[in-house]
Amino acid sequence: MSTIVAISTAPGIGGIGIIRMSGENTYAILQKIFKPKQEIDFNHIEGYRIKYGYIMEQNKIIDEVLVSFFKAPNSYTTEDLCEINSHGGMYVVQKILEMCLENGAQLAEPGEFTKRAFLNGRMDLSQAEAVIDIIHAKTEKESKASIHQLEGSLSEDIKKIRDLLMSIMIEVEVSIDYPEYDVEEVSHNKAQTVLKKVQEELERLKISFETGKIIKEGINIALIGKPNAGKSSLLNAILREERAIVTEIEGTTRDIIQESVSIKGIPINIIDTAGIRNADNKVEQIGIERSRKSASEADLIIAIFDGSRQLSEEDNEILEIMKDKKCILVLNKIDLQVEDKVKERLQKEFPKDKIIQISAKNKQGMEEIYHEIERLFRLDEIRLENDTIITNVRHKNIITNAIEETKKAIDANEQNLPIDMVGMYIKDIMEELGKITGESVSDEIIKEIFAKFCLGK
Repeated sequence: MSTIVAISTAPGIGGIGIIRMSGENTYAILQKIFKPKQEIDFNHIEGYRIKYGYIMEQNKIIDEVLVSFFKAPNSYTTEDLCEINSHGGMYVVQKILEMCLENGAQLAEPGEFTKRAFLNGRMDLSQAEAVIDIIHAKTEKESKASIHQLEGSLSEDIKKIRDLLMSIMIEVEVSIDYPEYDVEEVSHNKAQTVLKKVQEELERLKISFETGKIIKEGINIALIGKPNAGKSSLLNAILREERAIVTEIEGTTRDIIQESVSIKGIPINIIDTAGIRNADNKVEQIGIERSRKSASEADLIIAIFDGSRQLSEEDNEILEIMKDKKCILVLNKIDLQVEDKVKERLQKEFPKDKIIQISAKNKQGMEEIYHEIERLFRLDEIRLENDTIITNVRHKNIITNAIEETKKAIDANEQNLPIDMVGMYIKDIMEELGKITGESVSDEIIKEIFAKFCLGK
């Protein structure tokens, strides 16, 4: 393979800039531009060493640097690799990159270092995908789930399932190659037991995606209510900043405002919407329509009612929007005189839902809202230490396909079809699972996955 190089630190000015280079000519190229403070033998230098010196161009110092050396096969890519740690000025970093290119390196494609680690067998495809998930992680839980996958938790689960299936395939091959031996009945009985176990394990992984989706994408919460019910005040109270304009004038919020916070390490995406009412203003009408759309797509609705006033027609419309949705009912403005009939009506309409009384203005009752979100989504039950949690949609879809193939194999086995026909379905299951680890994935998919990476990783 060619020797590749790229800037691994983010664009812009920083204390340190890192230029990474990997390939068989790495040290030959480095020797042309790096002058160590103490003389070294580039051909016999040990790995896991850092050397201090200068990047030089025609006896002119470009920068004072530290160079980290990693020897094949004990490097990230399993190739000879170095990382030049320079000062983080944009000119300096770009200049060192250009010098590497001028001396024989090629500019790396996005994710090419990790792609080489995969192609060279250092990690499987699911572990490579975990790398980009770690880079994009927004919360501690998302980062932990990605690190767990990078360590091989999903790979190990897939391997165990494939090993179970392989035990059946061995007997299938025996029954085909040595028909004189009576192994047919044994294979059918064992196949049924193993296939049921495989289905159980795959279903467990698929179900984990419900938690994984929350960890990775967060919970989308829509705040809905009639004008001046206190939606924007509640948003400000949750964010602990004056993000939304709050006035006594109805219809202040005319477009969607979206912000994020973290609860129990889970990203919470809060959408403040326009107050729902019959409006004549065209701009406000558009905002109200967006409010309805946000409510229909949200994972959770927090419906806010003005506790100081009787329910209105606008409130009745909000009650209709809430039906068949996961929701929290909030009775706002308890700092004023609360109308008891409002609470009674809400409890009657939603007898199983808790009504939380708050004063968004005085930031009272916020903790109760947080606790209810935790309860509804069972955030306290999320455990990342021992359980494999699927966070990748690609993996979830593959597992779903594998479950369908498993069901076909079970049906064929129950109908006492020849064991070699059952084996065909088993091969399809193994083929699907191989797409997760990269053993049976197309070049197009590999290219698509690594295209999502940033340069230098």
